[in-house]
Amino acid sequence: MITRYGDLADPAGLRPELVALDLLRAYAHDCLHYGTYREYRLWGDEIGRTRYGINSRARDGRTYSSPDPAGSSSTRNLGIVMEGATDREAKAVTRQVAQRAKVSEPSAGPDRYLFRDATGRLEADDLMVLRDPVRRPAAAQSAAADDFLRRMGAYTSDVGARYELFLAEIGRDEAEELHTVILGAMISGSLTRLSDWLDRRHGPKTFATLFKASSAARSGVIRP
Repeated sequence: MITRYGDLADPAGLRPELVALDLLRAYAHDCLHYGTYREYRLWGDEIGRTRYGINSRARDGRTYSSPDPAGSSSTRNLGIVMEGATDREAKAVTRQVAQRAKVSEPSAGPDRYLFRDATGRLEADDLMVLRDPVRRPAAAQSAAADDFLRRMGAYTSDVGARYELFLAEIGRDEAEELHTVILGAMISGSLTRLSDWLDRRHGPKTFATLFKASSAARSGVIRP
């Protein structure tokens, strides 16, 4: 047993197909991270990473984009964009496998949220429950599952939901294509296609307009 909420040694209530989906989602997610472009630079006797995917950083650690303001519902942070893109694609892979294997969605309880999370089917009403300290424990049915669902809701709100709204705002009816272009840029390390895609729809230098932090220029962070 590798992934499960609660006692890993307790087989009670175990649904192996759900564990397999959760593991597949995590594996696909990590494969995409592993395949993301990296660039390193020698500073004296130190080696520092200056590029990761579509983001860059200076020697002092400052990155091209700033953190999102607290409470943001969307994002202009390249770290969130890349994490959101990675997890969205991993969930799409898991959803296809679940469909082909005919894994059905549980009717209730924490397993239902696990299935929906792993396959990218969490809805707004689900997130309301996951963020509600009264309704969530009732759905969780145990303290361990309650903590699991709380973390699931926090990650989805902070990453997945922000990325989805970003795609809707910037990609509009071409959100799926924008997602594909972002993934390609992350893996190849080339911003050419992504920059061109954004500029054709929103005008020149859209990438910098959307993402570049004012501190980036001061700290020597250049465009990826």
